[in-house]
This record gives sequence, structure tokens and C-alpha cells, in this order.
Amino acid sequence: MAQNDFVLRPFEGLSGEPDWVAFREVVPSATGTARTTSEYGSRDVTVVTNLPAGWVALHRADGAILLAVQGLVGSGDVSRDLAAALLAALDAEPGTPVEPAGVPAADAPRLQDVLDPAVPFEVTVQDGFDYWLAPDAEVTPDVKASLEEAAASAIPTVKLDGVEAAYWCRMSKEFVRWARPEPEDEFVDAIARLQAKRESGLAGGRFLGMFRASGLIVPVWELPAGTEADVLAEPLADLAERLTKALSTEAPLDANERRARAGIVSRQVTLR
Repeated sequence: MAQNDFVLRPFEGLSGEPDWVAFREVVPSATGTARTTSEYGSRDVTVVTNLPAGWVALHRADGAILLAVQGLVGSGDVSRDLAAALLAALDAEPGTPVEPAGVPAADAPRLQDVLDPAVPFEVTVQDGFDYWLAPDAEVTPDVKASLEEAAASAIPTVKLDGVEAAYWCRMSKEFVRWARPEPEDEFVDAIARLQAKRESGLAGGRFLGMFRASGLIVPVWELPAGTEADVLAEPLADLAERLTKALSTEAPLDANERRARAGIVSRQVTLR
């Protein structure tokens, strides 16, 4: 693979690919679990959404290894760039941040080579960014103010139970963004089938559309004003059941479903 080759799905093959995509594109502050393979020392890694000062990784003073998924990357393969940052953090002394570097070599390892696929990617959405610091680190007034400022700017977000990679958030309104693992055409056909029957909504809200991110589709639902995350378990399970049924349908789209599909595709955008 050439250095400048673009990889559409950089997280494909990793445990929890949809959550990796959500980390990079829609979640402001969260941590996730990973571990390197025995070849790379079987080291526990805390995957995070971001780090201060644009760092791409951090060998924290207490020895913890942090890898920032939203960090700047230099090539067309996010996985290779993040693997390079992770390996640099593993080699660094405790207390050392990793700055964005140049483009990795074309044969440099990717995250799929470095991380143990048997270790589940378990996500915890965080209210703030205290994980940047070791538990026993001194929190000066300046550091505290910086953490509080970062937390205040983060969009309130909750990971929803019962399905993979669905996140409630509150901006001017409440929304659910749900990173999906299916091939794009299959999911668009499925949601078009539901849209044509007016069954694509969630919790009394409406399906807005979708965007592409890191090679996956992320559909978005607008919820009725004031809808909290803790009331979504049953409506989300119902929607998941409808989607599963629609995804298993092999019949060609009828005229109404084709019109619904055209409308969905016309509103679709690509983040990166």
C-alpha cells in the first residue's frame, strides 16, 4: 500500500468498529478499553476521544497509555497514523506526550496489527476530561480551570444501552446518532422501507438523515424537545427490531420505497 493511499474504513476489523467511528466523529469525551498484542507487550491502552494541546497520545506520569482517536493524522490511513502514535507512546518515558508526526512508512503497522482483537472495546462516556491526569496528579488552579473550560464546551452525550454505538446528545435539541456496521446500500434500503411506511421514527421523533464517517453510515434522529436518554431503551429496542426485519427483506424496493430512498440519499453528507 502506498503512503498516500486513502483507507475508507480505517477501523474495519477492530473490536467495536462503530464505536471507534463514534469516538472519532460524534462523541466529545469518552474512554475505551484496548490492549496491545503480545508482540507489542500486552499493554493496556486507554483509548480516548482527545487530549490537550492536540497531542495524539500520552504516556501518562503514572504509566498509563492514552491514545486520542480525534488527533490530527498525516496520511490517508487513520489506523496507521494512530498505530504510529500508540507505538511512540509505548516507547516514551512516563509523563511524555506524543505530538502529531509525519506520515508513517507504507509498511508501518496499523491498529489492526497492534491491538488484540479479543479484547472488547468497552466505552465509558465521560462528563469531563479528568482522565487526562493521573489520579494522584496535582491539580493546580490553572489546570482545574482548563479542565472545567474543556468540560463546559463539550456537548452533553450519553451512550445508549441495548444496542451498539448509539449516542444521545443535546445541542439546540435532542438527537440520537447511531453508527451502523452494515454496508451503506443495505442500510439505506432498510431505512427507506421504514420511511415509506412511516416507521422510521424514534420515541415520537423523526429520522433526519445520515452522514458517512470513516466508511460507516451514521443515521440521525431528532427527538421531541426535552427527551432524556433514560427513556430511550424501549423505543430504541423497537426501532432496532424494525431495522433488523427491514435489513433481512430481500424483495426489491417498491415505488414508494424508491422515492423514500432518493430523498434520504439527497440529504446525505460525508464528514471524512
